[in-house]
Amino acid sequence: MTRIDFYTGSQDKLRTACQLSHKAVQNGMRVLLHVPDDGMAEKLDSLLWHYPATAFMPHCRSGDAEAATMPVVIGRDEDFPHSELLISLHDECPTFFSRFERVIEIVGHDTEEAARGRSRFKFYRDRGYELNHTDLGKLRT
Repeated sequence: MTRIDFYTGSQDKLRTACQLSHKAVQNGMRVLLHVPDDGMAEKLDSLLWHYPATAFMPHCRSGDAEAATMPVVIGRDEDFPHSELLISLHDECPTFFSRFERVIEIVGHDTEEAARGRSRFKFYRDRGYELNHTDLGKLRT
């Protein structure tokens, strides 16, 4: 069954996605960064060219020819080359999440984002998924 991890209190969801992607790749996992629109895909693509500052994290878009061999793929549809780790940057649960071994949901720190995050948490919990939670706000203090 898919493992679901929530990271709440993110000050910058895209940077958090980069950090979590880097950690996953260092641990030998392949990552799909699932975004809601092309604008966010472009911002994330740009960030990944500079993250981490001392290295390069190979990545591409899901429609690119090299997507099947790339450790990090950015996509906004259901065209993905693996089913290891899905990092969702959506406000809703992706309909295809159960195809993945692990899903990460990143929740921002504002009230509206927190409410949407609680709704997604409830969705997964009500369906019996294993849930884990990390409060990023507590890690900063």
